[in-house]
Amino acid sequence: MKLALLGTGKIVEDALVALEPLKNIDKVAIFARPHSKNKGEALQKKHNITEVYTDVDKLLAESTADTIYIGLINSVHFEYAKKSLLAGKNVILEKPFTATYAEALELKEIAEKNKLFIFEAVTILHNEVYSRLSSDLNKIGTIRAVLCNYSQYSSRYDDYLKGEVAHSFDPNYCGGALYDINVYNVHYCVSLFGMPKNVQYYPNIGFNGIDISGSLVLQYDGFTAVCTGAKDSDSPCFVSIQGEDGYIRIPDKPNVARAYEINYVDKANQTLTKDAAGAMVRNSIKDELVPAPVFHRMTQEFNDFAQIIDTKDYKSAKLLLEETCNVVKVLEDGLNSAK
Repeated sequence: MKLALLGTGKIVEDALVALEPLKNIDKVAIFARPHSKNKGEALQKKHNITEVYTDVDKLLAESTADTIYIGLINSVHFEYAKKSLLAGKNVILEKPFTATYAEALELKEIAEKNKLFIFEAVTILHNEVYSRLSSDLNKIGTIRAVLCNYSQYSSRYDDYLKGEVAHSFDPNYCGGALYDINVYNVHYCVSLFGMPKNVQYYPNIGFNGIDISGSLVLQYDGFTAVCTGAKDSDSPCFVSIQGEDGYIRIPDKPNVARAYEINYVDKANQTLTKDAAGAMVRNSIKDELVPAPVFHRMTQEFNDFAQIIDTKDYKSAKLLLEETCNVVKVLEDGLNSAK
C-alpha cells in the first residue's frame, strides 16, 4: 500500500506512530493546510514521508498514493472521502464514517462501482479481544442484556463550560458524545448482534445544543442494549454481555480492550448453592484473555486494510463496509429520536 495522510492533528500523529512497524505500507504524502505547513513538514521529517502538500487536489492528482487516510474533522469526512474515491484512490476514513446514512451509502456505491476499497478506521474490529469475544458468545446462552459504557472527561470540556466551543463540542462539525465516543459501543452491538428493532437516544444537551453525554437504547429480540457515552464526566469503562448461562466482560475502554473475561455455567457439574442474598449460584467456568501488549492500538487495523487491498479481498471489505453503514444508520436514528 502507498499511503497518503490528510491532516496533521493528534489522530494523524497517532496513525503515523502506529504505522512505524508496518513494512508493507509506504508513507508517500501528507496533506497540511497552508497555516499548518510547518507542522506537516515536521511530521514528514520525523516519519520519513516522501512529500508534503497543502493542496488536496494536487496531492490526489500527482502523488503516487493508492490509498488515502483521512484524519480530518468529522464534518468533512464525506467531502474528502468522495473526492478521493472519484480520483481513483482507496480510502481509510476515521470514525465517525459520515454524518448521515445517505452519505455512507453514496460512498459505498462509488467505491463498489469503481472497484475501490473504503474502510472506517475503528480499532475494535481489529482487536484480538473482540475476535475472542465474538467466538465465545455461544457459551453464555441466550443473550438477555448488554451494557456498554465509554465515559471520559474531555480535555476540552472545561473550555466548553466557559463558552469556548471546540469542533468536538459543535453540532455544526458533527461533534458530540454519540458520534465521538459512544460510536465504539454501537460498533460492538451492531457487529455482534446486527441491526436493532428500535433505537432511542436520551442525551444530556449542552448550551449550544450538543449532546455532552447520553445513553442510546437499542432494542433487539429478547434483550436491550444500553450504550452510554460521556464527555462531561468519568466512569469505569466496560462492555458487558449477559446471557442465561453466563456473562462476558471487557473491563476497559471499548476502543482499547486490553483484556476480556468470561464466566459461564459448568453444565457437567450443575450444583446450586445460595449466596447471602438468597440467590441461586451455579457452578461456573471462568476464563480470561490478556493478549500480549500491542505496538499501538491502530497498528493491526492498518495492517488488515493493507492486506485486504493488496490481495483484493472484496468479500472482507464488503462485510466491514456493510457493518459501518449499519452503524451510521443507528447513530442517525439515535440523534433523530432525541429531537
